[in-house]
Amino acid sequence: MTPEIILVMAVLAFAILLFIFEWVRVDVVGIIMMVLLPLLGLVTPKQAISGLSSNAVVSIIAVIIIGAGLDKTGVMNSMARVILKFAGKSETRIMTLIAGTVAIISGFMQNIGAAALFLPAAKRIGNQTGVPVGRLLMPMGFCAIIGGCLTLVGSSPLILLNDLMIVGGKQYEPFGMFGVTPIGIALLVAALIYFMLFGRFILPSKDIAEFSGPMSELLNDTYGGIGSLFELHVPETWECDQDLQTLELRPIYFSTVVAIARDRGKAHKIAPDATEVIKPGDHLAIVGHREFVEHMSEHFGWELQGELSSFAEELSPNNAGIMEGIVTPRSELVGQTLGEIRLRNRFQVSPLAIFRGEKLFISGLSDLKIESGDAILLHGRWEMFHLLKERPDFVFTEEVKGEILRTDKAKFALLWLGVSLFLILALHIQLSIALLAGALGMILTKVLSIDEAYQSVDWMTVFLLGGLIPLGMAFENTGAAQYIAATIMSALGHPSTVVLLTVIGVLTSFFTLVASNVGATVLLVPLAMNMALNAGVDPRIAALTVAVAASNTFVLPTHQVNALIMRPGGYKTIDYVRAGTGMTVLYMGVMIFTLMVLY
Repeated sequence: MTPEIILVMAVLAFAILLFIFEWVRVDVVGIIMMVLLPLLGLVTPKQAISGLSSNAVVSIIAVIIIGAGLDKTGVMNSMARVILKFAGKSETRIMTLIAGTVAIISGFMQNIGAAALFLPAAKRIGNQTGVPVGRLLMPMGFCAIIGGCLTLVGSSPLILLNDLMIVGGKQYEPFGMFGVTPIGIALLVAALIYFMLFGRFILPSKDIAEFSGPMSELLNDTYGGIGSLFELHVPETWECDQDLQTLELRPIYFSTVVAIARDRGKAHKIAPDATEVIKPGDHLAIVGHREFVEHMSEHFGWELQGELSSFAEELSPNNAGIMEGIVTPRSELVGQTLGEIRLRNRFQVSPLAIFRGEKLFISGLSDLKIESGDAILLHGRWEMFHLLKERPDFVFTEEVKGEILRTDKAKFALLWLGVSLFLILALHIQLSIALLAGALGMILTKVLSIDEAYQSVDWMTVFLLGGLIPLGMAFENTGAAQYIAATIMSALGHPSTVVLLTVIGVLTSFFTLVASNVGATVLLVPLAMNMALNAGVDPRIAALTVAVAASNTFVLPTHQVNALIMRPGGYKTIDYVRAGTGMTVLYMGVMIFTLMVLY
């Protein structure tokens, strides 16, 4: 063992400690590696920063931009709608459907690409259903990694496998495109069952503030909790031909009708005014306290729904919510009543309350003259709030969520995604170049502005991976990887097939946590095949074990996919340790069992 090997092992231990105890943020760990490794002479300065221009990191940047373009044009909304149609609001079904779909896609393209493309849709689904996104992204990420084992083009180690199967000048019979598929299917099914059974115990249960309710804690405190959003169904037997003003829902029940769906949900009226007549069969979206809404439903004979159905998408937290707007001195609203302004008709937002001085007004809002400095609580779709914030009438006290979707650009977004996939799958263009072509196309066709493209990239992920790549180079430069592998292999003697494959799998899994899976595959395939020949085991199976085990990397956020989902999921390193430890053991057991039974 040379001093360089000892030094690189010490640096590895230091990096792991930083990950576990989180003394600094994970991207800072990456930057520390970029600075420390060349200072210690373990990599060259050029190698230290080469991670930022690597194929993997550039691919991540490009695919995130492509995903942002698909999200901005509403394509991901459509995808989320399809998933929810089949999954409903069951957390288990949603998780299974998202994870399984991403896994299948990652069998035919790089797993980081599949995960990045589905990330916006998963976030939207979590937001819409109230399922914490942290309970969706980790199963999705793990299954994206596993999905790379469904075909021989799903991951870099499997792509390299056939070219590496040469021992003593002999080229062994290559595996076919779907030669690894039985293992991949077994691993995917095992992973889904694992999360179904243990997900509630191993996945973080904390929610993110933006999903917590119709408005922030500050507004809840100020307005005493204006209530929640409910849906009521007006029975077909309803005979009272009355408008909202006559029904007096606000003064009696302190509740506001913010939307009406009729004609079996085909026609939606957002922010109906006081003259809107309630008709049989209508579905009403109402903001109010549950006890008052229940009294209202009993009094009128309306049916309180268990959850939003007609408005599940249109008024979901993805698309609508409550904002507080402060009336500016230059506002045209000053000196007029809300009835005169016709706020609902003009801007499709519903006033819920007005806060003036120390007084809170909930009823009689239509006749109240607006004064400069009034705080008006409004419910509406985010796109309308984005339009309102451009006017001089209101200053909103919180950042407006959501965005104005460019649905007219959806065809261009799908076109450039298709171009990227064609370049990758048909022309075999390098992944980073093909994805950059798609990202550039989205910018040139104005799916995204260049500023929006820059803002969409998660730079924490970029610097984390940029720093881990030279750490893998240091392992190879110093001979540490070769030394560890050779020492373990020589100590085995003549093991049985199960023992040999298990040791190969464990060794490969260790290397993929601290070095690149490609580097681990290139190093270990020849060693594993030689050991298999000495032990009387089929060397092709030993080589396949290395290529499949190179995807067994769940315990630390060092894999590209794990790093990608870390910030959006709000994960800490301990979350990966908690969920990844069991996944690693399960992966190893299923892989060895499948190899022994089917191969």
